[in-house]
Amino acid sequence: MHISEGVLSGPVLGAGAALAAAGTAVGLKTLDYEKIAGAALLAAGFFVASLIHVPLGPGNVHLILNGIVGLLLGWGAFPALLVALLLQAVLFQYGGLTALGVNVLIMAVPGLVCYYLFRSMLWKSARLRIAAGFGCGFLGVLLAGLIAAAALVISEESFLEVAGLILAAHVPVMFIEGIVSASGVAFIHKVQPSLLPGGPPR
Repeated sequence: MHISEGVLSGPVLGAGAALAAAGTAVGLKTLDYEKIAGAALLAAGFFVASLIHVPLGPGNVHLILNGIVGLLLGWGAFPALLVALLLQAVLFQYGGLTALGVNVLIMAVPGLVCYYLFRSMLWKSARLRIAAGFGCGFLGVLLAGLIAAAALVISEESFLEVAGLILAAHVPVMFIEGIVSASGVAFIHKVQPSLLPGGPPR
């Protein structure tokens, strides 16, 4: 769901860069030293997952994992995803440097929303934990698609049809990502529950 170079207008690129820089600054300030290795691992998982493209209709889709990255890192998702997207832009020309700020927002903002929406559900019951994991995956992709669509339409109204196609193509990915994220949350709770935000209730 990367937006390429030369597609977005200057004001959208500028606003995206400024907001991404602000989010990254907050993320670096709030990211605990103990979580740096985990953040690097999650960034690597995002990097690899989004490189595996599956043909669907006129384009390709891929897993994103931004929802679960946001759930586990909160604001720390901004610097983690920035590094992953920067490497993709430099090594594989996915997205591009001028669109980096907007692409960071497309991925990190949904993750942050998932963090605030679902973190309180992780320790209430196993059923709610699975629902939270699925919600992170589904909503992460949905919101990323909506932000990408909004950036395109704000830049040029003629992109409205393209924006609709982006959302439609990612509907199957929303469900697949929901299942993958739910499984990931269940696995993390079993083997390393301290990675989940909030911690068990006292």
